[in-house]
Amino acid sequence: MGVELSPNILELALTHRSYAYETGVDATNERLEFLGDSVLGLVVTEELYRRFPDLDESRLSPLRSGVVNMRALAAIARTLDLGSVIRLGKGEENTGGRDKNSLLADALEAIIGAIYIEFGFAKSAAVVLALIEETLESAFAKGAGLDGKTALQELLAAQSKSVPEYLVTETGPDHDKSFTAFAMVEGQALAQGEGKSKREAEQIAARIAFELLAAATQEPNVQE
Repeated sequence: MGVELSPNILELALTHRSYAYETGVDATNERLEFLGDSVLGLVVTEELYRRFPDLDESRLSPLRSGVVNMRALAAIARTLDLGSVIRLGKGEENTGGRDKNSLLADALEAIIGAIYIEFGFAKSAAVVLALIEETLESAFAKGAGLDGKTALQELLAAQSKSVPEYLVTETGPDHDKSFTAFAMVEGQALAQGEGKSKREAEQIAARIAFELLAAATQEPNVQE
């Protein structure tokens, strides 16, 4: 990432609450995660504002969600192999915690928060921009600047199919909930999305469903 954090703050950024609960450690990475989430949001928002001067808020907001969401952040965390170094309790470890999207996204945000504490905004912004560049380009190329739910509904209407429905479940404590949404098309779960809010999870599920249906529509019919 181009920075070297001091051992103490790095350890804190990688300490999940399950580890603290089982070992009696006082502090977890939740405060750093809270800070990092704000830094990340500001950096991405400013970058979008500068990069796309012709887009209004209605386009910028879902584009930002295409970059700053649990699934995208978890993917970045995997490229950094954060899952292998997070301090987890045995219970979380045994249930596949090292590869959970919510846990990986939180750890990445905590690392960003730690970078901000140690190096300030300019350096943390540079790190964030380097981390999200590929994700940002991919999201925009896929049309993440469009509202996913609207795009899916319009595509289904064009195919004479019924409007989509969303089945949402939630897990975790009140202060740190994770949501999973299933985009239901004519009774079938077509795609799944995860997020830190119901809206984010639904938007991701809708976007994935839209991409699947659009790709299927574009496939040529092969005849013997």
